[in-house]
Amino acid sequence: MASTGQTSGFYALRDPDVRLMLRVRADEPGAFEELVARFQNRLLAVMRHLCGDPEEAEDLAQEVFLRVYRSRKDYHPQAKFSTWLFTIANNLASNSRRRKLRKPVTQLPLNDSGPLGPRPQENLLLDRAPAPDHRLNHDELATVVQEALAQLNERQRLAVILNKFEDMSYQEIAEVMNISTKAVKSLLSRARSELRELLRGYVEMDQSPDSEATVRAEKGESA
Repeated sequence: MASTGQTSGFYALRDPDVRLMLRVRADEPGAFEELVARFQNRLLAVMRHLCGDPEEAEDLAQEVFLRVYRSRKDYHPQAKFSTWLFTIANNLASNSRRRKLRKPVTQLPLNDSGPLGPRPQENLLLDRAPAPDHRLNHDELATVVQEALAQLNERQRLAVILNKFEDMSYQEIAEVMNISTKAVKSLLSRARSELRELLRGYVEMDQSPDSEATVRAEKGESA
């Protein structure tokens, strides 16, 4: 079994982000600012998808970086830096969701939640399906995709975000979410099915169940 030092050296050689974090650990001037600049937009994007509130996303992203800085002296890379960073982000987002669930919320009956029904955002999404000759511009499509992602459950949404936006492998996603690679595959499969349904009429999505495996194979990654 490889020692901690050997493992750290392995990831330092392979991952420039690990090397940057090691500079942060050594308190090299400007290293932490460089790390924040490198990851802040990516982290904000993930947090916005996870919590849906831009202000909360900014607060959570700041807390992630604060925790990274506070724990810098104990940092010993056991995985890619991005895997470690988004594990912290996922834990914070999960804690935030649990705090919200503990607050009393008045629930409307499913058959009496207003004229749009129990899932108004989904109904709005479907009602706004464009005419056949209408082509969405980039901003419109981005909004539609974000609304569709919001309809997924939290675990599916995180798996999709890490896979598609952060280009993480199944193994890396499994490490972030603390689940098996088989569970990741299942989450992504169900998420793709739901997204196809939600985005029907907007974009054409690959219907092949093996498309993800094909993409991974082309990149030389194992599932």
